[in-house]
Amino acid sequence: MYPISVAEKIIFPIIAIIGIPANFLGIVILSQGKCGLSTCTTRYLVAMAAADLLVIITDPILNYINKYYFPWNFLDLTPSCRVKVVLETAATNCSVWFTVTFSFDRFVAIRCQKLKTKYCTRKTAAVVLATTGILLSVKNIPWYFTMKPDRIINNVQWFCMTKTSVFFDLGWIAFTWFDQILTPLLPFALILLINALTVSHILVTSRVRKGLRTQGKGDNHRDPEMESRRKSMILLFSISGAFILLWSVSVIFFIYIKLKGFIHITVPQHTFQKVGYILRDLNCCTNTFIYVVTQSKFREQIRIALKYPVISIIQRIKKKN
Repeated sequence: MYPISVAEKIIFPIIAIIGIPANFLGIVILSQGKCGLSTCTTRYLVAMAAADLLVIITDPILNYINKYYFPWNFLDLTPSCRVKVVLETAATNCSVWFTVTFSFDRFVAIRCQKLKTKYCTRKTAAVVLATTGILLSVKNIPWYFTMKPDRIINNVQWFCMTKTSVFFDLGWIAFTWFDQILTPLLPFALILLINALTVSHILVTSRVRKGLRTQGKGDNHRDPEMESRRKSMILLFSISGAFILLWSVSVIFFIYIKLKGFIHITVPQHTFQKVGYILRDLNCCTNTFIYVVTQSKFREQIRIALKYPVISIIQRIKKKN
């Protein structure tokens, strides 16, 4: 067993223990619409939390925890295994691309004031998220047909392994290239570009507005518009920054392997790849904690949610007495 496999037996259960309640809490609180965020932003954040929750269910739980702690069950049958592959890749794609769509929405809200009123709406957010989710789900269906049984015992097909044709057939090679560029290389590049454009716009706008307000009303006068943009910027950069940081290992590994043209990887390369998987899944646990740190109203809703069971118990005790 690889040393990284021993670490996986510990790390993935921890990710599941943290990620499931964190994302569920984020979905519940954000869905109430009491965090001071626009309905448009709220829809993106709820969709991101839902996608992250699905990633944790399909990868750390159904994949790694099942493999290490509950081997040889119905989830290891080849048909189930194939479905798991499709669900895992679709959930991961949605998690990544929902982050891209959120970043673009915030970019439009901060930089494109004329387009903001038409694009940054609840209806547009719903259309963008639904279209993205459906297209990514359909795109991942071919993964079901890339797998074959790893073992056949008493005419029962167990586990999955990639068909040899996937590595040599031009159609499958094109599909795998498209899939890997679509996630994570293109989203990684898009988020870097969007953030760079947003930062440049904010710096220019900040200098102009600061100069105008200094001339008209003094240095210490607050600018509500810049305060609002600052809050949006903090939320955007916190989420996209965590994504870039935690996905960077997977992106570096993808570029390195494609440049070298390896089919069979060495033990150090395998370890580096697995670290990328761990960090990728860890990214699905971070957003709720980012909201706690950056959003005061989100923290207030958490306090109310935590107090509610205690208050309910006290009220029931008083009624009985």
